Amino acid sequence: MTTQQLVSEIQRKKSFLCIGLDSDINKIPKYLLKEEDPIFSFNKAIIDATHHLAVAYKPNTAFYEASGLAGWRSLQKTIEYLNAHHPEVFTIADAKRGDIGNTSSMYAKAFFENLGFDSVTVAPYMGKDSVEPFLEFNDKHTILLALTSNPGAFDFQTKLIDDLELYKSVLETSKRWKNAQNLMYVVGATKASFLADIREIIPSSFLLVPGVGAQGGSLKEVCKYGLNDTVGLLINASRSIIYASEGDDFASAAASQAAELQFEMEQILNAR
Repeated sequence: MTTQQLVSEIQRKKSFLCIGLDSDINKIPKYLLKEEDPIFSFNKAIIDATHHLAVAYKPNTAFYEASGLAGWRSLQKTIEYLNAHHPEVFTIADAKRGDIGNTSSMYAKAFFENLGFDSVTVAPYMGKDSVEPFLEFNDKHTILLALTSNPGAFDFQTKLIDDLELYKSVLETSKRWKNAQNLMYVVGATKASFLADIREIIPSSFLLVPGVGAQGGSLKEVCKYGLNDTVGLLINASRSIIYASEGDDFASAAASQAAELQFEMEQILNAR
């Protein structure tokens, strides 16, 4: 999916909602455990109930890898279902990869070619030769961790190096990498006050913003500082949507939670 296709979908749905499929076998409704693939059945029901409200889905690969081969199959079936039945949505492999160049090339092939994701999250700590293999793929996006939503982000990401915070150095440096136009960035909703400075450095880039909902981030605050001319935001909500109910109505409850966020987004867009 190209950036322009994503922007068009945001405009069509009046939404910039990304739903995180952090699907945990221990948290899904118990009656699904009798299914051949409980996690895929859960994901499919969530997708079918919410695809008209969301422009992106983000499976966190850890929740699938933890179950070994069965979990990987659930992930593969989920992305195949999205690509076959809802190709208009943007897909994100939340894998947080990043390694030496030839290893990163294999990671990129795994998520972009084998699984068919539109994007993958990548850690920048090892520098450009660990990230550029992901950037080589046309119409695929690399989502670089910039300023994350967890409390430990302050351990390193905001430390000063030559009078510049580390996360700002990541942003500035990454703009010089080959095919940097394919970069997006992760910025946590709990760090909304930092967004004004971030937009000074990367005014046109898309930001993936986790932390709205269960982690307490404010959608209005994120939009106040983070919106740009093409919206430029993907607001991720995971637990607050997919675990809105533990009962048989889990899919409709997820849709209700997603609809509340989408309605708030539509109001924000209409007010611009």
